[in-house]
Amino acid sequence: MGFGLRWTLHGDGRTPAPGAVVRPDERLSWPRTAGLGAQHVVAMFGASFVSPVLMGLDPNLAIMMSGIATAVFLLATRGRVPSYLGCSLSFVGVAAAIRAGGGDSAVVTGAVFVVGAALFLAGLAVQRFGARIIHAAMPPVVTGAVVMLIGFNLAPVTAATYWPQDQWTALLTMLFTGLAVVCLRGFWSRIAIFLGLVFGYGISWVFDLLFGKIHSTAGGTEAVDHWRLDLSGVGKADWIGLPSLHGPSFEWSAILIALPVVIALIAENAGHIKAVGEMTGDPLDDKLGTAIAADGAASMLSTAVGGPPNTTYSENIGVMAATRVYSTAAYWAAAGFALLFGLCPKFGAVVAAIPGGVLGGITVILYGMIGLLGAQIWLNGRVDLRNPLNLVPAAAGIIIGVGGVKLHFSDSFELGGIALGTIVVITGYHALRYFAPEHLKRQEPLLDSGTSAYDEGAGEPRDKRG
Repeated sequence: MGFGLRWTLHGDGRTPAPGAVVRPDERLSWPRTAGLGAQHVVAMFGASFVSPVLMGLDPNLAIMMSGIATAVFLLATRGRVPSYLGCSLSFVGVAAAIRAGGGDSAVVTGAVFVVGAALFLAGLAVQRFGARIIHAAMPPVVTGAVVMLIGFNLAPVTAATYWPQDQWTALLTMLFTGLAVVCLRGFWSRIAIFLGLVFGYGISWVFDLLFGKIHSTAGGTEAVDHWRLDLSGVGKADWIGLPSLHGPSFEWSAILIALPVVIALIAENAGHIKAVGEMTGDPLDDKLGTAIAADGAASMLSTAVGGPPNTTYSENIGVMAATRVYSTAAYWAAAGFALLFGLCPKFGAVVAAIPGGVLGGITVILYGMIGLLGAQIWLNGRVDLRNPLNLVPAAAGIIIGVGGVKLHFSDSFELGGIALGTIVVITGYHALRYFAPEHLKRQEPLLDSGTSAYDEGAGEPRDKRG
């Protein structure tokens, strides 16, 4: 396959057959591929724009580096793993803790650079010793729980930040997007998420004309009177502008705060690769180490110039689940758009103007899809949740991850959310397995033989393996 830069045309390149999927090495016509790439950019833009703002970093640099990181990832995985790399939400709390301790942006990016290096080394270890070591640590019950808590952990963002800004726009956008996903046919159904955003823009504009300003929270602030669709920042923004760059600075205190996140990132990457493999029907165990290493390398590259860390993006996995288009050509288009848009502050202002209510309606569907992919992993792995060995750690980790439970170790360090939930699922499962009676252990093999293969038949289609 080389570097995965060649694609065969799927059908006539226009409308895939009902129920058909566009595989990673296939593509639709280039105009349609570009449209899908634009949809991926829109899907990731909200979090990739907000996350660096919360971390105190340049959002335009984040968008530009996400495009570069995605290109690095696609080249490293040789086009077999359709994924978009955007700014990681896992580090928002870390950045806040480092800044609370007196660190500046250089110290934040320096600490995250070290986490990227640790992730890169972990990927090399997986590449050297095989996906077996990941699956031994994270069998289906663990990876399914991690994917589920990653998706559902995003629910408070929708409930507390986006939806309250305009509940009726959010509701209408959610209903329109759901109808578009289910009822539209052909190419239009494949860009339903993008159509939902366009619909939300239009509804917000109409509501502003009919009802005037709305009194609600705006981006987490106190309730104020504001326009639903505020494009004032677009006129003030430049057309072309280079993001601000700076080098990292390394302090041990900040590094120690950030390092535990690598545990969550490994699990998150494994869960994402598992989810992509499930959707495409292509077991990706042989690319797991490469994907993890590429993620680490991309984060090192971004933080080296002052950008935020990057990770495979749940939002875009949700888009693939909705569109059933897994073409890496669409991700190359997305990477190109992101690179150009990162150099255009005016575009950033347009996308940043997406009304909160619109994002509320869209993310209700997208984040839910992500979480339910974890349930799909359980089903395909034949995980028996009647077995307390499976039920207890998964239940505890999901509630911790979704509810944002935290452990405070000191005034400057705490673990919570995805990181703590992941640790509880992994360590809880293996600790309970050590003490569990033999009859509980026999209900599920340690290795994920249902969805992963480690023998000579690993390269054969799933339905031909015994």
